[in-house]
Amino acid sequence: MSTIESVARELGQVLQQQLGNEKISLDLSVRELMSQDIWAKGETASFVAKPNNLDELQTIVKAAYERGVPLNPRGGGMSYTKAYIPDREGVGILDTSHLNEIIEINTENMYVTVQAGVTWNKLHQTLKPLKVRTPFWGPLSGLTSTIGGGISQNNAFFGSGKYGTSGESVLSITTVLSDGTIIKTGSAGNRDGKPFYRYYGPDLTGLFCGDAGTLGVKAEITLRLIPMPKSEDWASFEFKTRDECALAMRDMIRKDIACEIFGFDPNLTKVRMARASILADAKALANVAKSQRSFLKGLKEGAKVALAGRGFMDEADFTLHVVVESRSMRGVKDDIAELKTIAAKHNGKEIENSIPKIIRANPFGPMTSILGPTGERWTPIHGIVPVSEGPATWSELVDTFEDMREELDHHDILTGYLVTSLSTTGFLIEPVFIWPEEIWPIHEQTVGADIIKKLDRHPPSPEATATVERARERVLDVFSKHSAVHFQIGRTYRYSEERDNEVMAFLEGIKKIADDKSLINPGALGLSKSK
Repeated sequence: MSTIESVARELGQVLQQQLGNEKISLDLSVRELMSQDIWAKGETASFVAKPNNLDELQTIVKAAYERGVPLNPRGGGMSYTKAYIPDREGVGILDTSHLNEIIEINTENMYVTVQAGVTWNKLHQTLKPLKVRTPFWGPLSGLTSTIGGGISQNNAFFGSGKYGTSGESVLSITTVLSDGTIIKTGSAGNRDGKPFYRYYGPDLTGLFCGDAGTLGVKAEITLRLIPMPKSEDWASFEFKTRDECALAMRDMIRKDIACEIFGFDPNLTKVRMARASILADAKALANVAKSQRSFLKGLKEGAKVALAGRGFMDEADFTLHVVVESRSMRGVKDDIAELKTIAAKHNGKEIENSIPKIIRANPFGPMTSILGPTGERWTPIHGIVPVSEGPATWSELVDTFEDMREELDHHDILTGYLVTSLSTTGFLIEPVFIWPEEIWPIHEQTVGADIIKKLDRHPPSPEATATVERARERVLDVFSKHSAVHFQIGRTYRYSEERDNEVMAFLEGIKKIADDKSLINPGALGLSKSK
């Protein structure tokens, strides 16, 4: 055992005596589980800490600082970019999932403060009876994904067509720096301040949004509230070609109408339908009915979904789905009509709108999506390009996979695409890979035993996984060519390599101030890389 590892192990034992076995785990199976993400396994952590409150979090961070032991903060564990997994020996995993209290809902001043481990689903369900929500209100993985993780990594989906990323809905963050110092940003940084406003002097809140958890440990987050829109409507379109779909999405993004715009290629559509069976799910149908404003409208919309079934997607080409919300149905109908005109201009054929309708009624579904329909491994990788670059980037990614077709087919590697929008400026493209490979403990924990037992078990396939790794790198080559940026940078995206030297020097200076010993998630963002 190395000296670094022994110091970290000793710290784990000291913290265990101080805080108890339920807060500090030295169990090998727990340490191994918490040291892997959906894509990769890291060095096995020396211990796993689960604080329940700010005092316990501060105690753990201070003790680690005194001994020089790195801590990697972990939220819901949905990373596919090595975001929190240790890249060196002697690291403790800081599991923030037990920091899961909603601290304050202030509908007079329209903000909500939560602990970092609160899931997007818990927050949404808590706010729903009050008829308020956050502008951005969660990723598709919101059943498991935490708000702290989402702010650290940035994410997209619900509300992002109008309101941008998760970080753009944040007013204030309470962060524990590496030495235990507590920093409150925005108006909360005043003496006796309240977290109602983000900007007071330099935007310190922005430093901790998308920082990959490497500038400090998020403890509490305050987000803006808005009234729940009174009306919404949905539309879906089918396009014969990828270019037509991409051009329609590009034009829709610029109009600033839809709160969500998302699309799938034929491969991903078939996989999602086979895996989730959302259109055959009685609970999904019930939720469609319950989500409507009136009993009769609920019956009507539920009946439409039931009658449509899944047959209309069997031969679907490229599909694009939109959601519009507003204060009045008249305004919604006008906006939907404009989006339909754009789709028709690009030869889009309107199809049943069951997909966006059900996703909206069941926003945070079971996390079956981290495996393929028969138990295959799954991993995405993404890039956000300027709106005008979206169609060309998507086309070049397809060409890249065609260039690798023989290799991909040899290993039964299926590829597909999810596309979505970020406000009026971002065109997000997410290629996904599905291939036969062994299931890890993180998949078992996330998907659940009832589902796992119904799936096939594939043997290890290192050659296939190596091919996926090469494909991911080629995808990054394409994204770099088109000026892409990324969420969930972790240890996968080429952040430090692609930033100007002056920008990285400035960030390294900030890191030195916030974390002078480089103990908080070292290696993320390309900072404090392991030798």
